[in-house]
Amino acid sequence: MKSTNESPFSSDEIAALRNDTEGCGQVIHLNNAGASLMPRGVTQSILDHIKLESAIGGYEASALRHDAIRQFYDVAAKLFNCKPSQIAFTASATDSYTRALSSIPFREGDIILTDTDDFISNQIQFLSCQKRFGIRIEHIRNAPGGGVDLDDLDHKLHTLQPRVLAITHVPTNSGLVQPVKAIGEIYGRYAQQHGDKTWYLLDACQSVGQMKLDVAVLKCDFLSVTSRKFLRGPRGAGFLYISDKALQQGLEPLFIDMRGAEWIEKDRYKPREDAMRFEDWEFAYALVLGTRMAIEYCLHLGEDRIWQQVKLLSTYLRQELSPLGGIRMLDRGPETCGLVTFTVAGSDPKYLVNEFLKRKINVVPSFRNFAVIDFDEKKAAWALRASPHYFNTKPEIDTFISALKEII
Repeated sequence: MKSTNESPFSSDEIAALRNDTEGCGQVIHLNNAGASLMPRGVTQSILDHIKLESAIGGYEASALRHDAIRQFYDVAAKLFNCKPSQIAFTASATDSYTRALSSIPFREGDIILTDTDDFISNQIQFLSCQKRFGIRIEHIRNAPGGGVDLDDLDHKLHTLQPRVLAITHVPTNSGLVQPVKAIGEIYGRYAQQHGDKTWYLLDACQSVGQMKLDVAVLKCDFLSVTSRKFLRGPRGAGFLYISDKALQQGLEPLFIDMRGAEWIEKDRYKPREDAMRFEDWEFAYALVLGTRMAIEYCLHLGEDRIWQQVKLLSTYLRQELSPLGGIRMLDRGPETCGLVTFTVAGSDPKYLVNEFLKRKINVVPSFRNFAVIDFDEKKAAWALRASPHYFNTKPEIDTFISALKEII
């Protein structure tokens, strides 16, 4: 087995991956945590279906490609180690997350227990639930080295017995990887004692496509993901895992659609038994097919190899950034991933991003209001995020570092 300092991909494989990625010939793309570059096969599958729709009609095209569309559920289930009946296609990770959150039967006084590193959209949704339903939001204390304090999580689960445990696997504003295996073990023991008192919602928006996600290990009731980031699929697509327990207990999205339920009498409807209960009737079938191709691409390369390469490149990037004058690294935690975040003393994030764009290098800024608690703890107003993927190279990172030295 190769060491962690050695690439799991040969130079010929990297060259082939880059050749299969049109954008590699145009830019140095270090914004894979925003939206990665799609492989040619993913792009072509989307274009082919749109062309088919224009030729024979949208309804007719989806009917003709019925079997290929259905295979999306099979490959998504393989990605998560679950059943196709537990997968719902959605418009985004946020769409997945809100459908899951809306299915929780909140009552006044209920508690959402969450970490301090949630994405802005998640925290705003919690605050909206607080305003609308009179629930409370409690935060798990962070460990001294970053990430949730597991003892505090265990204590608060048992003492607060929250309606929802909400964890973000990888925050959008940091390279932190939460210890989700240990969190799942704690939640699993708690759930054996307290049944369906608490539902566990895991946001894996930034981790899918970087690392393996096995719901049998994670023990979550909901897992929300996007297609566009490290999975290298299209924008406007996401999907959601729903546990059998949640389905059997009758959880359903607040605004259930005609795809998710059957209207059987004047004042009664019957929800579907499977995860399609969480879908809308209308969505972009071209993006379903593109997402299917992106998942197949990921599985073909191997999630363990992808994770090893992402860690190799992100570690190298952090090592090259850390000694630079005026640079403060912001990533904390027992394990870090492909989101490398830092701030530059006396500089402006928009200026930096624009200067990198002039040099055909893609990075993205993150601001305090994206993650208020985390940024305030770090005493930072903004961060620059560079997120390499397996098709990136060390020479590209060297070019990025040279450009940064020139700009600042």
